[in-house]
Amino acid sequence: MELPARFAEYEHPTWLTAVATALSYGLILVAMTVVLFVLPYLVFRGLG
Repeated sequence: MELPARFAEYEHPTWLTAVATALSYGLILVAMTVVLFVLPYLVFRGLG
């Protein structure tokens, strides 16, 4: 994948790994928040 000239220094695979790691970590945090807080809230709201 060719990047514009201003991003040429970020073409190393290490940057792709770093960005993918950060995005994956963020998705895991969102999923855990939904499972641990949103779902119980909806369950108890539905029961009450």
